[in-house]
Amino acid sequence: MKKKNNYQTFMEEAPEAAAAFNSLIQSLALPNGLDQKTMQLIYIGIKASQENVQAVCAHVPMAKQAGATREEIKNTILLTLTVCGVSGVLSCLTPALEAYDAGET
Repeated sequence: MKKKNNYQTFMEEAPEAAAAFNSLIQSLALPNGLDQKTMQLIYIGIKASQENVQAVCAHVPMAKQAGATREEIKNTILLTLTVCGVSGVLSCLTPALEAYDAGET
């Protein structure tokens, strides 16, 4: 049995809350001084610091599409060492780099 995507469950089980959340995300994604690559790298760093592998891997392709390099993804995750220790790096670095490499042809 395939594991269900947590975000999909959120959208199915709480459609009004999910719509409001999506609206918030869209408003934050509007051009506001930060380019999309920088925004995605910040998000990856925050989620890596929380050990949220699923979110990190979901945002790696978006960062890559916005022009982030593999080295920038790696360095963003490594920066979390200084604020929250090694656990986020250990849980997120390998899956993030695998997600980055999966998009290469």
